Amino acid sequence: MSTVPIEPLLHLSPLRRSSIIHRGPTTSSLNLRCHFTSKKLHSIGRSIASGNSFGFRRRSVAIRASSSDTAVVETTSQSDDVIFKGVFPVQRIDKAEGKIYVRLKKVKENDWELSVGCSLPGKWILHWGVSYVGDTGSEWDQPPEDMRPPGSLAIKDYAIETPLEKLSEGDSFHEVTINLNLESSVAALNFVLKDEETGAWYQHKGRDFKVPLLDDVPDDGNLIGAKKGFGALGKLSNIIVKQGKSSSGSTKERKGLIEFYEEMPISKHVSGDNSVSVTARKCPETSKNIVSIETDLPGDVTVHWGVCKNGSKKWEIPAEPYPEETFLFKNKALRTRLQRKDSGDGSFGLFSLDEKLEGLCFVLKLNENTWLNNRGEDFYVPFLTSTSLPVETEAAQVSGKTPKTNQEVSESGFTDEIITEIRNLAIDISSHKNQKTNVKEVHINILQEIEKLAAEAYSIFRSTTPTFTPESVLEAEADEPKIKISSGTGSGFEILCQGFNWESHKSGRWYKELQEKADELASLGFTVLWLPPPTESVSPEGYMPKDLYNLNSRYGTIDELKETVKRFHKVGIKVLGDAVLNHRCAHFQNSNGVWNLFGGRLNWDDRAVVADDPHFQGRGNKSSGDNFHAAPNIDHSQDFVRKDIKEWLCWMREEVGYDGWRLDFVRGFWGGYVKDYMDASKPYFAVGEYWDSLSYTYGEMDYNQDAHRQRIVDWINATSGGAGAFDVTTKGILHTALQKCEYWRLSDPKGKPPGVVGWWPSRAVTFIENHDTGSTQGHWRFPGGKEMQGYAYILTHPGTPAVFFDHIYSDYRSEIASLLSLRNRQKLHCRSEVNIVKSERDVYAAIIDEKVAMKIGPGHYEPPSGSQNWSVAVEGRDYKVWETS
Repeated sequence: MSTVPIEPLLHLSPLRRSSIIHRGPTTSSLNLRCHFTSKKLHSIGRSIASGNSFGFRRRSVAIRASSSDTAVVETTSQSDDVIFKGVFPVQRIDKAEGKIYVRLKKVKENDWELSVGCSLPGKWILHWGVSYVGDTGSEWDQPPEDMRPPGSLAIKDYAIETPLEKLSEGDSFHEVTINLNLESSVAALNFVLKDEETGAWYQHKGRDFKVPLLDDVPDDGNLIGAKKGFGALGKLSNIIVKQGKSSSGSTKERKGLIEFYEEMPISKHVSGDNSVSVTARKCPETSKNIVSIETDLPGDVTVHWGVCKNGSKKWEIPAEPYPEETFLFKNKALRTRLQRKDSGDGSFGLFSLDEKLEGLCFVLKLNENTWLNNRGEDFYVPFLTSTSLPVETEAAQVSGKTPKTNQEVSESGFTDEIITEIRNLAIDISSHKNQKTNVKEVHINILQEIEKLAAEAYSIFRSTTPTFTPESVLEAEADEPKIKISSGTGSGFEILCQGFNWESHKSGRWYKELQEKADELASLGFTVLWLPPPTESVSPEGYMPKDLYNLNSRYGTIDELKETVKRFHKVGIKVLGDAVLNHRCAHFQNSNGVWNLFGGRLNWDDRAVVADDPHFQGRGNKSSGDNFHAAPNIDHSQDFVRKDIKEWLCWMREEVGYDGWRLDFVRGFWGGYVKDYMDASKPYFAVGEYWDSLSYTYGEMDYNQDAHRQRIVDWINATSGGAGAFDVTTKGILHTALQKCEYWRLSDPKGKPPGVVGWWPSRAVTFIENHDTGSTQGHWRFPGGKEMQGYAYILTHPGTPAVFFDHIYSDYRSEIASLLSLRNRQKLHCRSEVNIVKSERDVYAAIIDEKVAMKIGPGHYEPPSGSQNWSVAVEGRDYKVWETS
């Protein structure tokens, strides 16, 4: 008998192995054994990968490990037992760099042309419009017909989209040229550049590009030309600045037109669709589990892996031998570089693992910043027993979920005691109120106890949910209603994605663009998507609604909206509608010329408008909140108003399919009305925007922000907890703590988080940016370069975290994806327990649920060693996150 070292052969591709595995009939059970040196076998392995079968074509190959770290290669008449077979789709993101340029050129007297180009490959669209003489504000108009290049399409009544064309075949440069009509009353040309492939918009200083064609066009900070630069999107390189002669035949105002050429570097993220094929076999001779991994991913691919045993999916390091080019990573995992195929179209590897192991867990590493997993979870390959049936599945079916078994569990026995405790605590609150004592601190302590008990009850609920055989599941689905965990507050494990920014309406087809991103957002681990306001609106962004039942907006049609909701439901993501209930724009004027009479299906008169806003002469009652002075504020105390709004919300739930609401400007009306609306529409999840100023003294933020978070908590309490609220307090404190290196601010006097998340975490929706604070508005932009510290905080802490759309499609993408994966992997939730262990000038550190540790700030922190084995999960500039292995 001859033995062969196992390492080189472990990397044979499953496809290449087909050249030496033939499952046709055999005439004998002869076992052929040969001995090769490691060097010789490596040569044989490469030859086999190239298609040379070395005469073994009619025998199957079994690999058996020996005690001397070698393997036995033997041919046998028996075929391997396939116990698992899966194909996992994966998407990689590459960064491409190039430049964008703008050129204004005089062709001849009174004949000018503007060219916009880009050097990156893609499907580039110029989204543009014009401003006419006398126009005010930032709204666009459509240009004259003779200015529109061939292939242009009108977008509603305010813009044109023109595709950029390749300059020549094989050239990567795309360009479009617009012939300017100087005889018209066009004062300026406005545009943004859009990449149809990624949905990314390229702007100037966070705003539209604006090329002035008159001397007196006001400079809003976004003009470009011979003396203006791009600024925001990259460093400007002024190549040519050439002054043209005055045009004697043109209007007086155009005599200052100057030729210019400007360019800047840009980058885009290019996604590539690939797959990972995994096959596991049980070797009949050795009982070893033989796992082959093959992928068409380009470049070097490293498998970061571990094995599972004892009924858990915690990674452990198996005993040797290991495949070639395998290295130990921090005593927590192994890293094996896959072998490149000779054809150059991918790589492959083969792993031989002990028969007593229960499974293989792995992720793929392309480089230091790029990791690929299976829809936010580790790839998991289960090793079934020889009596189990083989599993052949697509990735959608092998997302790492535990197979269901027939089991009966009683939940009530576990939770009755907890429910009784919660009721007693609620009675305590009532009794304290009746005694009229100073009980604020008592109430907070009781609420925190209720939070802990609710978390314990829900944990039991999740861990003891009955599971069934596939047959019984099908029968049950036909007969049993779905269990709803909570109305308005979700399951506690939600991760929210804001699915738009302030510029999203400009494409005119935003809903369709989002549909294309559904799989991608689901794979990142998001569970809830917040869509923009759907109604007809005076403002294109949707926040000045007019006819509530007209759902054709700048974002798309009502049918496109419904398709979008269905698309996200299909990938397991729930959808929130942005409901603007505080104010509504009128259709008609009253006898005094004031706009306060409404049309459409909800044709209210001025009784629907509050009486204390002098701008709109309402005949309703006084407002129950703060007035929004740009539109008539609705009087929610009117019975007919509340009835109509409840009917509208229920119609939106049924007609569109929304799962819940993001409620705009809830400072404007009493939270008790919101409770009425939530009781009627029964949302899965709802969150209100209660945004007001934090406390400052002489321009410096106060350390104690209890008064600020109390106002938010009071509003939540007025809704009877039926809706959560954005944790503006936490955002504001993070601003100052990170900007001024005052991380001590992140712990309140009692050692708890200082925002709403420290008092009522299950109702706190944490965020660092949105369409108002960031995007092109920038009303309260998060400190630049410190965004990932903010995400390291909210994605590891209790509360429901919300991630802003612009940050997902930015250079932060891979780091955010890693934090999302960690939160899902460690099952952190809105009620997770946080233990702040350090809050000093230059560092903040905390341990969450005893299984995740994190620190932000330039200062030093390492989690304590001891019974828990900590390993680094994610790290970046001034932040680091660990998890227990």
